[in-house]
This record gives sequence, C-alpha cells and structure tokens, in this order.
Amino acid sequence: LGREGDVLLAISTSGNSPNILAAAKEAQRLGMRVLSLTGNGGGQLSALAEVDVCVPWSGYADRIQEVHIRCIHAWIA
Repeated sequence: LGREGDVLLAISTSGNSPNILAAAKEAQRLGMRVLSLTGNGGGQLSALAEVDVCVPWSGYADRIQEVHIRCIHAWIA
C-alpha cells in the first residue's frame, strides 16, 4: 500500500527478520523512506534504513521492545 514519498517504520528487535527485511527492500524499490527500530547492533535492517534507532542492548528482546514502545509514544506525542 505504500508509495513514493511515504515512510515505512520497520521494527525488528534483531534487525534480521526476513519479512521485515523484504518489506524494507520493497519500500526502497517503491521510493519510500525507511525508518527502523532495532536492537543488538541493528542487524541487516540498519543498512537498509535511512535512519536506524538501535537500542544498545544484547540481552532479552523485551527490554529492546520496551524502548521501541517509548520511541513510538514520543513520536506520537
């Protein structure tokens, strides 16, 4: 449903989720911008995003997701 000029918010704790990587690549092909929320180094997704917000944590994924939620709430506010 995205088109040129839209922004894809791609969220992947590891940055390596195959379906999210495919969505980011397709978004780029369509001329969309890609913003990602990742953790633990950003994985492959960080290289596909114009802006990658990477949570510097390599422990449990739930801590990374908690920071992602805070980012989303801040952007909404």
